[in-house]
Amino acid sequence: MAVISTEKDTEALNFRLVAEFDAGVERVWRIWEDPRQLERWWGPPTWPATFDSLEFVPGGRAAYYMTGPDGEKARGWWRITGIEAPHRLTFDDGFADENGEPVAEMGETHAVVTLEDLGGRTRMTMTTAFDSLEQLNQMVEMGMEEGLKLALGQVDVLLAEDASV
Repeated sequence: MAVISTEKDTEALNFRLVAEFDAGVERVWRIWEDPRQLERWWGPPTWPATFDSLEFVPGGRAAYYMTGPDGEKARGWWRITGIEAPHRLTFDDGFADENGEPVAEMGETHAVVTLEDLGGRTRMTMTTAFDSLEQLNQMVEMGMEEGLKLALGQVDVLLAEDASV
């Protein structure tokens, strides 16, 4: 499995996940910038994602939904706050209603993704910051850690397909 560690830091109000992949940094970067590749891994296998839009530029927005096993849709949004290709991506993330509008009572989180070259392999560190301990605990109770692990477990297959071409 790609995920090598997770850590919930209640003092710093963040959740950090570290994963490593058998692919170069530029290739791993593409799984973030290409909406069709994002759809292949963002969300657990039982909740696949569909990106209605992705403006992969600073200030750009993304709108997506994940479809559950019973057809239920969970919508979300991103606001891209920084891009330093191919090593660093920052974005705000939140839940959305059926019209794609942010659900204010759920708050928003702030993600920092860094990609490090390990001599042809890539270490990805994803740190999600929360506005409060209650928000952090709520997201963990909703299955954030397991969902991210399952989602990132799909990346190896995506990268392996590309390597065999």
